[in-house]
This record gives sequence, C-alpha cells and structure tokens, in this order.
Amino acid sequence: MAKAKGKPENFGNQPSKELTEQLNFRVTKEMKEEVKAKDDPPEFCRQAIQKALNEDREK
Repeated sequence: MAKAKGKPENFGNQPSKELTEQLNFRVTKEMKEEVKAKDDPPEFCRQAIQKALNEDREK
C-alpha cells in the first residue's frame, strides 16, 4: 500500500489544497506520546492547528 504523502484526496482536506509544507517544533515527551497514540497523528495535529488559527482569527 502506498503512503498518503500529501495527496489531498487522502485527507479531509479541500482538493485544491495540497499538503506540501512541513512544520517542525518541540513538544514535551508526554505531548508526543499522547499525539502518537491517536489513530491518525498527522491529521490530529492539522485539525488542532487549524482550530487554534480559526479561534485566533475570531478575536
């Protein structure tokens, strides 16, 4: 099975937006373990970041 690798149709993402960029940041060991325990860690992170950005925009 091929990896999802940034194809929008493989994610709950608008088809016109490709997942081509990466972010790297530091977290605590506990945070990393919790995120890794999720069913789909990358999608969990994308949704969490998008939610925070939306909330920030509303301020």
